Amino acid sequence: MFELVRTNDPVLISWLQAHLSDAGIEVLVLDEHMSIMDGSVLAIPRRIMVAQKDQFVAKTILAEADRIASGDVDNEGDND
Repeated sequence: MFELVRTNDPVLISWLQAHLSDAGIEVLVLDEHMSIMDGSVLAIPRRIMVAQKDQFVAKTILAEADRIASGDVDNEGDND
């Protein structure tokens, strides 16, 4: 398994799970229960794991998430 990212961001985790799944990539989230038990301290980030063979595609999807998070979003279809 390959560790794609460690994060406490539930939106990013959900987004990655959905998009990786859409790409046919199986996702394993480690430390999910430990993170929940930790409460609001956020000391234990969750690890998003994918198979080694899916590493390239998974990194591409993660880069897309980073691009969107930075505000670099195409506004195609806007008629302003």
